[in-house]
Amino acid sequence: MTETVGAPGTPRRYLHSLWLLSSRDLRVRYATSWLGYLWSVLDPLVMSAIYWFVFTQIFHRDVGADPYIVFLIAGLLPWVWFNAAVTDFTRAFNKDAKLVRSTSIPRSIWVGRIVLSKGTEFMFSLPVLAMFAIFVGGTSFGWGILWFPVAVILQAILLVGLGLIIGPLCVLYSDLERTTRLILRALFYATPIIYSVPDLPNGFGFLGVLNPLAGIFTMFRAAFFPQLWDTTSVVVSIVWCVVLLGVGLVIFRALERPLLKEL
Repeated sequence: MTETVGAPGTPRRYLHSLWLLSSRDLRVRYATSWLGYLWSVLDPLVMSAIYWFVFTQIFHRDVGADPYIVFLIAGLLPWVWFNAAVTDFTRAFNKDAKLVRSTSIPRSIWVGRIVLSKGTEFMFSLPVLAMFAIFVGGTSFGWGILWFPVAVILQAILLVGLGLIIGPLCVLYSDLERTTRLILRALFYATPIIYSVPDLPNGFGFLGVLNPLAGIFTMFRAAFFPQLWDTTSVVVSIVWCVVLLGVGLVIFRALERPLLKEL
């Protein structure tokens, strides 16, 4: 394992190493789990069921779209991917400090492996979304399904950019790990998960512009709820993803040497 990932070489070797590390993460995650794959969908399903019950059976909601359970799952599945990846970024290098120091491949692979492994879990959970969309009445697939792979790619780009920033900073400043978790809690409610971008009241429209997830989640839902499409948030999200990736690359290059010294 060490020799394989430690040898410098072509992009093909880099991708091979990336896959080895990502598959290792998945094996470790499910090695001692009886439910295995089901854990990839249980969390968002339970969260969806809770919010569906609260906003349809207890309160009279005026946000989102029907069927609300499909609306929720379409937002919670990519959120679980985002939340899990960002959380892991905070300990991406500390967790495997010895291996990070001893390998000669680009250290950015430790960010990429998290995006890939969590993204794989997200892809494995998509049959659940498809099942609800097919069997729950009132849902139909439209032209918006073409935006789904675009949203996946954009979220991966966004996560790589954030990981290149968060990963090294959390090594140099340990308090940022807890800070990141607090920010994620607030970001959940600032992201159109239990509501949509058009549902934002006057004075809060900036959340659809400042939050790169707003446009991405709009694309994820476009297949099922084309009426919720918001061009502005989509365009802004694309710009955010490209900018954050560029900023992440610059910051990571500047902090890579201090990072290795700290480890």
